[in-house]
Amino acid sequence: MTTDKDLNPMNVMKPLNINPKILDETQPLSTFEIGKLWATYMGNSMSIQILSYYLHHCEDEDIRLLLENGLALSRDFIQRSEGFFKKENFPIPIGFTKDDVNLGAPRLYEDEFYVHYLKYAAKAGMSLYAVAVPLVMREDVREFFIYCNECTSVLLGQINSILMEKKFIAAPPIIPIPDGIDKINKQSYLNGYFGNVRPLQALEIIHLWDNIENNTTSMALLFGFHQIVQDEKIRALFKRGLDMTDKAVKQYKEKLHLEHIQSPAYLDHCVTPSTYPPFSDKIMLFHKVDMFAMKIRSFGNSLAVTARRDIDMLYIRTLINIGAFVDDGMNIMISKGWLEAPPEAYDRA
Repeated sequence: MTTDKDLNPMNVMKPLNINPKILDETQPLSTFEIGKLWATYMGNSMSIQILSYYLHHCEDEDIRLLLENGLALSRDFIQRSEGFFKKENFPIPIGFTKDDVNLGAPRLYEDEFYVHYLKYAAKAGMSLYAVAVPLVMREDVREFFIYCNECTSVLLGQINSILMEKKFIAAPPIIPIPDGIDKINKQSYLNGYFGNVRPLQALEIIHLWDNIENNTTSMALLFGFHQIVQDEKIRALFKRGLDMTDKAVKQYKEKLHLEHIQSPAYLDHCVTPSTYPPFSDKIMLFHKVDMFAMKIRSFGNSLAVTARRDIDMLYIRTLINIGAFVDDGMNIMISKGWLEAPPEAYDRA
C-alpha cells in the first residue's frame, strides 16, 4: 500500500513519450546560465566572508552548527560555479576576499542574530536558485540550481527548528478554519481606507509577517553596519535605509496588531555597541544594495496576493523608497570603482 510518505515525483508522474533535445555540457553557456551563475558566485563569495566572521564569534553549539552548514554550502556553490566558468574559459568574478573581513575584530552581533541572518540570507539565495531552474536550458546547470535549491531548503528547515526551539521567534498566527466555501460577491472586499474593511485574509497575513521578519533582520544588520562604516556618505545612506525600513515595519506591524495578531519582534538587542569594523565598506555597501534589491522581488510577490488597497499602497511606497536607495547605493559603488559589471550583451552600437 502506498502512503503519503512514500509519494515522490518519480512514482506519481507519468513519463513523457517524447525525447526533447536538452542542451548538454558540450553546448556553450547561454545568457541565462551565465547571468545566474555569475549572481550565485557573487552572492556566495560575500556570504563566505560574512559567515566566517560570525563563526569566529559564536558560542552556542547549535547555532555554530548552522553557521558551519551555511558556510559549507556557500563554499560548495562557489566551487561548482567556478567549475562551469573554467570549462568555458569565462573570467572568474573577483567577488569578495579575506581582505574584506577582519576575523579578529570584536563581536558586532549576538548569537541569536546569526540565526535570523541565516534565514534572511537563505531566503534571498533560494529566490535566486528557484528562478534559475525554469530558465536555464543546459541540463548540467539546471541540475546545479536544483541542487542549490534543495540544499538551501534543508538549511532553512534547520534554521526554523532552531528559531522555534530557542524561542527566538513568535509562533505563526492562527486563523479559524472556514465552515465552508465562501465567494467574494462585493467590491468592498478590496476596501482598505473607507467603508466596510474586511479582516486580513491568510495570504495577506503571511506576507505582512514575512516582510516584517525580513525587515527587522535587515534593520539589525544595518544598525551594526551604521556603527562601524568609515565613509560618511555611506553612513548617511545606511541611516536613510534604517529610517525608511523602521517606518515601513511599524506600518506593517500596525496592520497585524489592529486585528490582534502578533508580529515578529525587533532585533536591536542583538547588536553590540562595538564600533570596530570587521567588514570593509565595500562589502557592507554591496550587501545592503544587493539585499534591498532582493526585497523588490519580495514586495512584488506580496502585491500579487494582496487585495486590500491600503496594504497595496504600503508596499508600493516601500518599493519606491527601495528603488531610490538601490540607485544611490550603486552610484556610490560606481564612483569608488567597487561595482563589478555583470556579463553584457554584444555592443552593436
